[in-house]
Amino acid sequence: MDIQVSSLAERPDRLPAVLDMADTWPEFVTNDPVGTSHYGRIPTELPDYALFAEDEHGRVVAHAYSVPFALAVEGRRTLPARGWDQVLTWAFADLRRGTRPDTVSAVSVTVAPHAQGHGLSSVMLSAMRDNARARGFSEVVAPVRPNAKHREPHTPMTEYAHRVRTDGLPEDPWLRVHARAGATIDSIAAASMTVTGSLEEWRRWTGLPFDTAGDVDVPGALAPVHCEPDRGYAVYVEPNVWMRHPL
Repeated sequence: MDIQVSSLAERPDRLPAVLDMADTWPEFVTNDPVGTSHYGRIPTELPDYALFAEDEHGRVVAHAYSVPFALAVEGRRTLPARGWDQVLTWAFADLRRGTRPDTVSAVSVTVAPHAQGHGLSSVMLSAMRDNARARGFSEVVAPVRPNAKHREPHTPMTEYAHRVRTDGLPEDPWLRVHARAGATIDSIAAASMTVTGSLEEWRRWTGLPFDTAGDVDVPGALAPVHCEPDRGYAVYVEPNVWMRHPL
């Protein structure tokens, strides 16, 4: 596939097409309150960090979002256990306060359903790294959502993330793409994303009954969703894997 990668700072006219691109995210993931508050701000408030790919017909086939933030400051210094949620909060707090960033965090790499299987995720990760390097950063970090972990929701991420093949690369395909790009595992973000909702909301998001107390296996979830039918709610706490990319 012949593609061209640009940023929304370079091509603001493509914002509607980027926002309209289809994706395959599970619906419950898009109802994380931190993501609801901040993710959609990246294309308009940080357009230099919103990259997208167009195919030879001018169709948007992938996008990659990242955010600059300050890590080497008091109260931070280490990558947070609250992963994706925390880095978004830090990035937009820093933007509001005018704090100088020293690190870039990947936020998402999304490929349109019809364009999957052409290696675009690797291309967009490389473009994200190049974009950060061009802006003077020496590191990209990423709270990685391993893309095969949903097949083993009960396996602890501490075990899953460190599985390797005979060639020494991670067993998980998305972790392997990061490793091939030069990244190494830093730590487990045990509570990277938290989604809470009423039982009615979870039923709408998943099509499951959510009528039994305890853990519920949900398609696309990396860990079970904890259901409390007597209290009328369910909670999903997603673990991710922090990976560090030296530039």
